[in-house]
Amino acid sequence: MSRIFNFSAGPSTLPEAVLKQAQEEMLDWRGTGMSVMEMSHRGKQFMSIAQELMQDLRDLMQIPESHKIALLQGGATAQFSFIPQNILGDENKACYVNTGAWSKKAIKDGGRFCDVTVVADAKDSNYTTIPDVADWEQVADAGYLHYTSNETIHGVEFQDIPDVGDLPLVADMSSNILSRPVDVSRFGLIYAGTQKNMGPAGVTVVIVREDLLGRTRDSVPPVFNYQQQIDNDSMLNTPATYNWYLVGLVLKWLKQQGGIAAMETINRRKADKLYQAIDQSSLYSNPVDKAYRSRMNIPFVLADSSLDQEFLALAEQNGLSSLKGHRSVGGMRASIYNAMPEAGVDALIDFMQEFERTH
Repeated sequence: MSRIFNFSAGPSTLPEAVLKQAQEEMLDWRGTGMSVMEMSHRGKQFMSIAQELMQDLRDLMQIPESHKIALLQGGATAQFSFIPQNILGDENKACYVNTGAWSKKAIKDGGRFCDVTVVADAKDSNYTTIPDVADWEQVADAGYLHYTSNETIHGVEFQDIPDVGDLPLVADMSSNILSRPVDVSRFGLIYAGTQKNMGPAGVTVVIVREDLLGRTRDSVPPVFNYQQQIDNDSMLNTPATYNWYLVGLVLKWLKQQGGIAAMETINRRKADKLYQAIDQSSLYSNPVDKAYRSRMNIPFVLADSSLDQEFLALAEQNGLSSLKGHRSVGGMRASIYNAMPEAGVDALIDFMQEFERTH
């Protein structure tokens, strides 16, 4: 069977070249006679994989020396709880921006460990826009401001880094990390699960400014203590070694494509043509404010929802998989992360136009 175009929101499609390399190296990594998943995480072979991964990530994102990198487990969801416990120290207040489902989860979990103030809320728009930064009501003595740079479910994305003055900026970039250049120096902390743009599920990247380290509360387990993990090269416990290896392969693939700036050009082109097809249609529509439309996750609805199941069934038959929208919003959603080839977006547009013509 030939490979399909997988529009899943995560775990999501991986570069075919990465999968083929992993397949070729499965039984014998570089003449060692063993698979990466069989290696000791303390051995020189795996240590070289880990060091290259860290350096490639630093190169791609141009991460300054002022920021340290940890590779953790538990997903971005675990960080909702551990961020306030790691970087607030004796402070107990934090600002959060609510722009959708993942923001709400971060607010709920973070609120268990600090006093959360929601400084901007897009709920009244049904999460189809982002409140103007000028209207955000910041708390003067807060320890940080948290926002979700791309809402996977609602398809809303920040197009610029919000200016919050000296307040440390914390961003969940799970669904758009590595898709566009970002000035890391402007952030106190960036975190992201890898299962959308970086590799398989099972690894969480935390990039934290050094001056925010050393504030962890005593109640935090060592494996979720940022300072301790960084001091131990993220190997305080046995890491998800094979997943690290796959993330490393994806990072090298991104370098081969020309880096993040080159990927942004491709991602912009993919998103623009799909949005154009939706906007020019009388059957499909996208509810998101055009100024904040996501390049990664594009939701759309059919004018006649009774056609939804037929659309999805025929799409699957045509090799276009996982287009069903999240249950909380319905409709369709096309996730077109870095590894989604432009041919996949073209195939989706052709299918959508033919479906509209026949319906």
